[in-house]
Amino acid sequence: MSTTDHREPAAPAIPSTSATGAAAPADGGVLGPAPAPLLCVLAMVVLQTGLALATHLFGSLGVMGTSFLRLCCAAAVLLAATRPRLRGRSARDLAAAALLGTASAAMTLFFALTTSRLPLGTAATLEFLGPLAVALMHSRRVSHLAWAVLAAGGVALLTLLGGGGAGGHALDPLGLAYGGAAAVCYAGYIVATSKVGAVFPGFQGLAVSMTVGAAVLAPFGLSEAWHGLAGSAHPGQLLLTTAGVAMLLPLIPYVLEMTALRRLQMGHLPAEGWGRVFSILLSPEPAVSALVGLLVLGQLLGWAQLLGIACVVSASAGATLTSRHD
Repeated sequence: MSTTDHREPAAPAIPSTSATGAAAPADGGVLGPAPAPLLCVLAMVVLQTGLALATHLFGSLGVMGTSFLRLCCAAAVLLAATRPRLRGRSARDLAAAALLGTASAAMTLFFALTTSRLPLGTAATLEFLGPLAVALMHSRRVSHLAWAVLAAGGVALLTLLGGGGAGGHALDPLGLAYGGAAAVCYAGYIVATSKVGAVFPGFQGLAVSMTVGAAVLAPFGLSEAWHGLAGSAHPGQLLLTTAGVAMLLPLIPYVLEMTALRRLQMGHLPAEGWGRVFSILLSPEPAVSALVGLLVLGQLLGWAQLLGIACVVSASAGATLTSRHD
């Protein structure tokens, strides 16, 4: 996906390599011929389930400690699986991987902080303003302002009416701020993911970026994670549980989303169209999050919050669909 204007030329072909750099079918591999929409749906379900389960670790490891350990575990798995080769890489390629790692780390941390203060469905809807912004970024119709207004109305319903916090109380202002920060990081994550997927074979770029992300979070989460493990009666079990959650978040969703973006890039879309289509594929995510929050965490949202989520999802879908023929 690209952030350049509509005059940008099509991107180069995606390397047809496996996770270890060996030659592989352009659209095969472990995931087979699964289409991008299916990959995005799977990513959403796994991601939101991982988020819900991760909240149970906050009491033992803290929000920052949990986020840091999850990234460490995911990075370790990817490094062992891909053995990325950095020799000969241009500074631009490495910078793209570092940008993705930084965006991923910040998104992980801010969203975890958001879910520690807001219901999962509310948090996901605020974060989803990032992909919505990407979908609207290339809009060249005045009518697209209507989708922005609809999204704004959805956020107002979600945050200002009906008492969307725990027990029907008002939403935590700091949680709302964290959600806004997560949205900005999500937009950067989408941009950086497509760039890294285009220049690194397999998932080598993802391994590098996730390692960078763990390093970025180390100053914030290392101490909290260490104290949490040291103070646990069963540190090995706690670490194993965290590693399991890390597979659900961020490892599997990131792999699925990068694969989905690559399959969009290998289609006939112009470069600036990737983000639009990817954003509409992700548009049900707030609704999926609200459902997972209800089933896993018992978080029941009021009518105003559910209507707000519907507005944001509709705005994303509408903005992306009406941008297809621009």
